[in-house]
Amino acid sequence: MQSLEQYQQLLTPINQFLHCPTPDAWIKKASQPDSLATILIDHLLCELKAGQSAMFLIRKYAVDKSSAHNLLDWFKPYEDFAYRGIGSLATLKGKSHISKAIMAKSDSPYSQGLIDKMMLLIKEELHHFYQVLEIMESRGIAYEPIPASRYAKGLISKMATHEPQTLVDKLIIGAYIEARSCERFAKLAPYMDDDIAKFYISLLRSEARHYQDYLVLAQEIAGKDISERIAMFGRVEAELISTADNDFKFHSGVPNPT
Repeated sequence: MQSLEQYQQLLTPINQFLHCPTPDAWIKKASQPDSLATILIDHLLCELKAGQSAMFLIRKYAVDKSSAHNLLDWFKPYEDFAYRGIGSLATLKGKSHISKAIMAKSDSPYSQGLIDKMMLLIKEELHHFYQVLEIMESRGIAYEPIPASRYAKGLISKMATHEPQTLVDKLIIGAYIEARSCERFAKLAPYMDDDIAKFYISLLRSEARHYQDYLVLAQEIAGKDISERIAMFGRVEAELISTADNDFKFHSGVPNPT
């Protein structure tokens, strides 16, 4: 297993991008044995939501109608499992790769860039979903739906409501979510059992690439300097991470002792 030290070059720009580190109080809470089920289930759902977010982006902005239906079909087994209690680890095996064609809209100026980066991201997120489920099953942790934390909602609430700024903001938010996930996997790995630690370290490279892909797309689509917009979302993200939070989840803030 590669050590965290071997990933410092990869983690340095992520830590510089984020406006605050994960608080020690969250790491202490997350590393406790009685938090494991919540961390794994929420991680599972975060992988699905990350894939869904990328899928919705390319459905709305980048692909033709036939491809949009193909994307929905691709996600159906995962959504059936997560939201409808249908399916199992066995039925999800090998489903992370799409077998149907995905075609760009002829009238969209940034279709192919979105498709290329987001399709790779989706495949990886769905594969990670399966890997988390494997870890849960190996520990006898049953899946049960849990509500989302305030984190993504807090970021989305600051999005612009006019295009193309809405799309740019969605991409910036995606960058922060991926960067924070990468940072937290690295922070948690030393406290976890060997198999989970190895898994978390294996995720660092893809999560770091995802955050960079989101930022590159945001800059390309904006066609202007977006550093102030990125900084604004960075401040919002840091506040959500560094302030007291009654709801403990993978992306929650400082655990409230009460």
